[in-house]
Amino acid sequence: MNRTETVFSYRNILIVTAVEAEREAVLSGITKSASDRGHEGQVKFDVQLCGVGPISAAAETAAYLAANSNYDLVISAGIGGGFIGRAEIGSIAIADNIIAADLGAETGNGFSSLDELGFGSSSIPVATALTEELMKSIQDAGWPVCIGPILTLSTVTGTQNTADDLTHRIPRAVAEAMEGYGAAFAAHRLNIPVMEIRAISNAIGPRNRELWRIGDALQALERASYYLAEVLQP
Repeated sequence: MNRTETVFSYRNILIVTAVEAEREAVLSGITKSASDRGHEGQVKFDVQLCGVGPISAAAETAAYLAANSNYDLVISAGIGGGFIGRAEIGSIAIADNIIAADLGAETGNGFSSLDELGFGSSSIPVATALTEELMKSIQDAGWPVCIGPILTLSTVTGTQNTADDLTHRIPRAVAEAMEGYGAAFAAHRLNIPVMEIRAISNAIGPRNRELWRIGDALQALERASYYLAEVLQP
């Protein structure tokens, strides 16, 4: 496999996942990457649990950052739902923007975001160069991957009406999950670059667990972590 020629300066990376199965998939991908290279390299990956939901993710990420001032990149990683036609089940979605999609207010004219209300911003930018390099690496390996806004919701979508509303409000959105904005906010507050990576386990819309493919998504998350480690190693 061809290594990227781009060299990134990130050396101490915090990766947070909601649950243990996601953490194990991330660790497995990183470990396999090191094994294939024959060495672990100079980059240190600290993969930790942050719990489910944006509040838990923000609190736990902030605690990790307070305990270790050496982190220079924070990544929210895990499985999530994909918007039909943009991120199919088993594929990998990488955020080019992290958006708190339900943080705002309902009005007579529909939903208003924090930005529209004048209370701050409901979106957090990502480490663009690394995001693009990771996508290219996964594409070159022949795996399905897409890039676009990844949405954070406290209540994930379970109806077609909500899916349609999100698609209308954020047309480029590729996926949704529950932790990205929380983890990213904690890091952004300290001026630490962020990323979000989601492996798609289900289509966004009516909730039907019988159609979920969590095993396939965890395998995709392992692959994404493999290429992440490859891209970041000097």
